[in-house]
Amino acid sequence: MRAALVLDFDGTIIDTEDPVHRSWAETYEAHGHELDLAAWQAIIGLDDGFDPWADLQRRVGRPLEASVQEARRRRRDELLAGLDLRPGIRRWLDDAERLGVPVGVASSSPPEWVEGHLVRLGLRDRVEALACCDGVIPSKPDPTSYRTACAALGADPSLSVAVEDSPHGVAAATAAGLWTVAVPHPLTAGLDLSRADRVVASLEDLDLEEALAQARRRRTSS
Repeated sequence: MRAALVLDFDGTIIDTEDPVHRSWAETYEAHGHELDLAAWQAIIGLDDGFDPWADLQRRVGRPLEASVQEARRRRRDELLAGLDLRPGIRRWLDDAERLGVPVGVASSSPPEWVEGHLVRLGLRDRVEALACCDGVIPSKPDPTSYRTACAALGADPSLSVAVEDSPHGVAAATAAGLWTVAVPHPLTAGLDLSRADRVVASLEDLDLEEALAQARRRRTSS
């Protein structure tokens, strides 16, 4: 069995979390309300839980027109269009290619969301396996997405490295047995990521080779 690199998508490859959150926060503000940050942080890395659309309608006290949601999505997409890869991601992908380490993505988002962005970013051919929340694979913190990605890549989870941005994602990756790096962004920087094997401000602060070596050492010592 070989090692693999398995990346979360939202907030890890690109920071989609900020545009999604900001588009909702602006929509709340336009209707005279404030989006609760703690409630939002609690759903990062999930595909369910807090429903901002239902919450906002409850606060307003009436159903909102579909045009409100459509405008919110346009604003989200406008913000997303200007995003680049998070620091260090491209270097890690280049290093994985150089080292012959296959790459997968494990995400709580739908496959069409993840694949669409990977195509837009020119990264689809760099990812050999997608394990997304599709009605069969459950959302994190369930570890199935990571186990599925490793199985598709023919990789041993105990030799493999995961990169995550949220407590739910870290819980999923560690439960699947991967050596896990947490790289928080502004929305998750204050959350508890202590279950990760390493927490870094940026992937620029850690080499993939070092992370893989740490995974090998942990397996040898266990």
